[in-house]
Amino acid sequence: MLWNLDPAWLMMAVASVAVLAFFFGAALDAIMKEDGFGPVGNMLLFTTGFFGAVFIANSYGITLRDLRLAVAWGLGGAFIFISALAVVKAGLARL
Repeated sequence: MLWNLDPAWLMMAVASVAVLAFFFGAALDAIMKEDGFGPVGNMLLFTTGFFGAVFIANSYGITLRDLRLAVAWGLGGAFIFISALAVVKAGLARL
């Protein structure tokens, strides 16, 4: 799905997700404080997790023609990715 997009549409998709991820990142920074990665760090992790989940779904043959399904996969992957890295950061802080 991602590779079939025109470059202009792909840039708009990345920009849209990045803008929304910044809002989520700022909210997560307010909630997590020093356990988080900062607003921009959270945004980068959120965006990476979003597109990573969509790419993984596509590599397993799941077609995401419906935008709601693609957003659900992306948001799920983003929250799983940032949660896993927060757990790793908390574990490393305990050492």
